[in-house]
Amino acid sequence: MTAKVKYADVEVGTEIPERRFPIDRLNLVMYAGASGDFNPIHWRESFAKAVGLPDVIAHGMYTMAQGGRFVTDWAGDPGAVVDYGVRFSSPVVVSDADGATLVISGKVERKLDDNTVVVALTARSEGQKVLTRAKAVVRLA
Repeated sequence: MTAKVKYADVEVGTEIPERRFPIDRLNLVMYAGASGDFNPIHWRESFAKAVGLPDVIAHGMYTMAQGGRFVTDWAGDPGAVVDYGVRFSSPVVVSDADGATLVISGKVERKLDDNTVVVALTARSEGQKVLTRAKAVVRLA
């Protein structure tokens, strides 16, 4: 586990280096099993295309979860996220041959009381924003 980030060591504007999260169809099938969301747009290419999608797409909540993972890995504490919200702006298209890559970065936007900070996240796939208004309130050591 990463060392815990200390509140005193973080300033407004502190950037959290980007991380790349590869996604393949196996990840989507595993997530479907864990979440109970077996919508075929997440695993059957012919169905996804029949409803107008370019290919299979990742679950929105799976994409959101990677943002949460990004923040908790940075904070060094899986219980650090106090509040977290996003808006879904574009789907993450997961091709059978190449999968997809989700690229997430962050920046400390505000420091609050009780050792908490607001982190604004940027999440992109294929150069396109897939999450907007993505913010996490994180309690630091």
